[in-house]
Amino acid sequence: MNRKGILVVVSGFSGAGKGTLMKKLVQEYDNYALSISATTRTPRPGEENGREYFFVTREEFEKRIADDALVEYACYCDNYYGTPRDYVEQHLEQGHDVILEIEIQGALKIKGKYPDALLLFVMPPSAAELHRRLSGRGTETKEVIEQRLHRAVQEAQGIEKYDYIVINDDLDTCVEELHGIITAAHNTPLRNEEFIEKMRMELEGEE
Repeated sequence: MNRKGILVVVSGFSGAGKGTLMKKLVQEYDNYALSISATTRTPRPGEENGREYFFVTREEFEKRIADDALVEYACYCDNYYGTPRDYVEQHLEQGHDVILEIEIQGALKIKGKYPDALLLFVMPPSAAELHRRLSGRGTETKEVIEQRLHRAVQEAQGIEKYDYIVINDDLDTCVEELHGIITAAHNTPLRNEEFIEKMRMELEGEE
């Protein structure tokens, strides 16, 4: 049976450690493809174009929207973020599980277009820990930290729409848990409709 990849959408509060989790998941297991989003935001220190994000101008991003070249896009903290369509669909057909790290608006748009997408929400063990991680980055102003915490309050209202929550307390434990959830998702009836139908036809032929 040819196994098609699963589109795995990972969201979470800014500072919950999504990026670190995804990078370690891809390092530990070889069947994942980490999608690189396009964004209009300014690179943070140490980030490179084409590695963390494709950093593009607002005009270029809006052209991609017009050309329907994005699976989804959203505006977050006055910047556009979006997922290139070609990369995603190519890797799914090759059997790779494609990981999209996007915020809640984009995640729900993805679920509308790809009903069998798997939605995971990463959470810190507490609100106090979230504040500590945001402050500890040293790359954000006090104003931006407050903006992200306010955004987290809004995002907390939509967590029930996700398939699973994952508490990121210990990194290694969380990566193992993520991998287990995705592996199990391959065996749901929704993602095996062709195999189920084939089995039914073969059984009818045996009668």
